[in-house]
Amino acid sequence: MNAIILAGGEGTRLKSVTGELPKPMVKLAGKPVLEHILDLLKRNGITDACMALHYRPEVIRDYFGDGARFGMRLSYHEEQAQKGTAGGVRACADYYGDRDFLVISGDCVCDFDLKALIEAHHRHGSAVTMALYAHEQPLQYGIVLTDRLGRVVSFVEKPDWSRVVSDLVNTGIYVISPAAMGHVPTDRACDFAKDLFPALMDAGYELRGVRMDGYWCDIGTPRAYHQCCLDALDGKIRLEGVQRSEPEHPAYDRAPDAGAQQVYHCRSRARLMRVLSQSLMEAGADFSDGVRLENSVGRVHITPAADSEAVYIRAQAADPSKSDELAQGFLGLVKGLEGKL
Repeated sequence: MNAIILAGGEGTRLKSVTGELPKPMVKLAGKPVLEHILDLLKRNGITDACMALHYRPEVIRDYFGDGARFGMRLSYHEEQAQKGTAGGVRACADYYGDRDFLVISGDCVCDFDLKALIEAHHRHGSAVTMALYAHEQPLQYGIVLTDRLGRVVSFVEKPDWSRVVSDLVNTGIYVISPAAMGHVPTDRACDFAKDLFPALMDAGYELRGVRMDGYWCDIGTPRAYHQCCLDALDGKIRLEGVQRSEPEHPAYDRAPDAGAQQVYHCRSRARLMRVLSQSLMEAGADFSDGVRLENSVGRVHITPAADSEAVYIRAQAADPSKSDELAQGFLGLVKGLEGKL
């Protein structure tokens, strides 16, 4: 499958970061965001893409060329006047022809399994298959409501909290059939979410949404861009050439087969460790390296995870066959303490 990358944005809200650069060329972990998108496409078997350009197109053309240096085949379409997201893709009709294709924004950062999205599109034969993302703060995005089968029921563009009916937001990543693009007008601007998708639903076309796992961020504001950079440094995003942080597992006993381990995912590892330390002080716990406790029953070592809200519980019972039981017992203690927070 081929892809069309919407890379024409100036990024007015991000000017303090980008300066005169096109927004897709802002750097993340040493490379332009647009280059990370090409890496994502390649990981998912897509090596042919057309970039829809508008603002300072020469910057992007000069950097990426024909794409060979990046393992891609790239072509370009330049808009003299922007015609909306759907209009910009419709102008690339000579590129996609009569084949289904993928659309992705040139200023998003994500590590989705695009193959799963493409497979869902082929399986159901919908006019459009949308990548949806569960977001805790959906107000600045378009909310998409689907039924139990994944069929799109309605859209709510940038609602206030009184109109929030779902946490699934539109990521701007779609697999689209050429028949759907036939409904894009050529004489005026047309956006996908605001104009085309409601028109397709009114015309009886089926649109589907697929909830995607992984990381997604729209870097449209300095705050979002800053957070995305921190997430990249913390290894929360799968990026080519960037080492993902691995969880630290301080060893209670260096023997690889010693004892048992439990992992408990919590709301706040630091707060949980505080109440856990307080509860085990009178039992003679040591706090020089996490929480260590040793008695005639066995030894327990509890430490917070390095890269997520979780704690590790490692236990060695005096009777080795009871190590798992000891770890489970302290898991119950940890759960009970968090329940009282």
